[in-house]
This record gives sequence, structure tokens and C-alpha cells, in this order.
Amino acid sequence: MTTLETTPQKHVHSSGYLWRKWSRAALNYILMILLALFFVFPIVFMLVTAFKTNETQVLRDVTSLRAFLPVGDLGIQNFFDVFERQNFGRFKLNSILIVVTTIVFGLLVNSMAAYALARLRWRGRRLTLSIIIALIIIPLEAVAIPLLLLVNQFGWLDTYHVQIIPFIADAFSIFLFYQFFIGLPRDLEEAALVDGASRWRIYWNIVVPLSRPVFATVAILQFLFRWGSFLWPLMVTRSEEVRPLMIGMQQFFGQYPRLWGDIMAFAAMITVPVLIIFLLFQKWFVQSVASTGVKGG
Repeated sequence: MTTLETTPQKHVHSSGYLWRKWSRAALNYILMILLALFFVFPIVFMLVTAFKTNETQVLRDVTSLRAFLPVGDLGIQNFFDVFERQNFGRFKLNSILIVVTTIVFGLLVNSMAAYALARLRWRGRRLTLSIIIALIIIPLEAVAIPLLLLVNQFGWLDTYHVQIIPFIADAFSIFLFYQFFIGLPRDLEEAALVDGASRWRIYWNIVVPLSRPVFATVAILQFLFRWGSFLWPLMVTRSEEVRPLMIGMQQFFGQYPRLWGDIMAFAAMITVPVLIIFLLFQKWFVQSVASTGVKGG
């Protein structure tokens, strides 16, 4: 009799547990879908508007859901208009040159500094690490004026290198590399030291190949920061010959007539490369964030 009474109770308990589990899972998926839509809608609006060639239609559709739908007069004329109304190619070439150069040299300098902090033992190492961590919270706006006066003394204004050299060494990038390096096993490095390998050879042949995820993460983050840089280029450049895309975007937005289809086409050509870079390195980015969180904790 006892067995017959307890069996239905266990079944009811199991069913209730499964129902709560499925309900939580469904709620989580709904919230994630809503959050994804919240972030995707502006991108969809930008891309759809960029292909609408009728400015009256753009202004009319913006008050309805038609703003997110590829309806009406569609074409690529807005993109041609961007190149006709402004020297977009020059601005984009400047941005690519500045960003790629900063990232390449930054990956080398910041990773080497982090490796020295994580593996070498020298006087002042802990103090240096503390200073680097403290520098993370200092925004560019706090040091922009002193930095501007400094580069002005060097005669660097209105050049490429004034937009590159001050940002090669980055405190946050050094910290990310450091967090990853301290979690790497020391066995291979110690074996290489016994075999007579130098620290540079160990760094280049052992540490770098094992650290591809964090290199990808730092590259993505630096690409986002540098690609969207506006304040510093605005302060230190005057001519279109060296100005990046964001300054060009401001100039384009200030032109009249202000055509929203052309503006969205300009914005789309700035945003799409960022999305492509993130999608290409997404796997390594997520892997690095997860491993850094576990090893650094």
C-alpha cells in the first residue's frame, strides 16, 4: 500500500520539476530573443534605409514598421552619392592604415610587456603592475589636453603617427595579456630554458602560439576602440589627408541637403567592417574571455 501511495507522489514531483525547468528555459530564450532584437533593430534600420533611394519615402517610413522592411524604391545610388559628395575613399584608407598599424604594434608591445610582468622577476614588478591597473580607469578625456601639448612640442600635429604612437601601449591590453599568461602552464617554458632557449625564443615560439585567443580578443577590442575614435583625431588633425572615417562622418552629416539615405549608407560602410571582424574572430574572442575569467579568478 505504501509503495502505491508514494509512486504517484514521485511522478507528480518529477513532472513539476520538469515543468519548472522547461518554463525557466523558455523564459530565458524569450528574454534572449527580445534582447537580440533590441540590438539588431538599429542595424536593420540602418541597412534598409541605406538602400532606399527616395528621401520622401525614408521620412515617411520612419514612423512605421516599414522602416525595417526593404520596400519602395531600392538601389545602391546612396552609396555612389557618398563617394561623390565626399572623399570617402581617403577617409577609409586613413582609418585602415591607422587602426591596422596601431593594432599590429600594440599586440607586440603589450604582449611583451605582459609576458615580462607574468614570468620575469625584477624589482618594481608589482608596483608597475599596480600602476598599469590604475591607468585602466583613466579616460582619454582626462589626459587629452596634456597629451596634446606634448605632441605639439614634437611637431606631430596633423600627421598619421600622432594618431598611432600614443595608443600603441595600452593598459587594458597589457592587463588582458597578463591575465592570460599567468594561467599558462610553465612546464614547456621551463623545459625550453633547460635546453638553452632564450626568453625571446620562448615568447615567440611557445607563448604566442598558445595565446591566439587572447591575441584575437585584444585585436577585436582595439579595432573597436580605434575604429570609432573621434575626439583625439578631431583635436590633432586639420586636413582630410590624415583624418579618419569618424571625422569624415561628422563633416558629411553637416553637409546640406541632409539626405538620410546617404547618411545611412555612409554609416553602413563604417559599421559593416566592424561586424565582419567580430564574426570572423568571435570563436577566439569568446574562448579568451571564458579562459581569462577562469584563470584570473
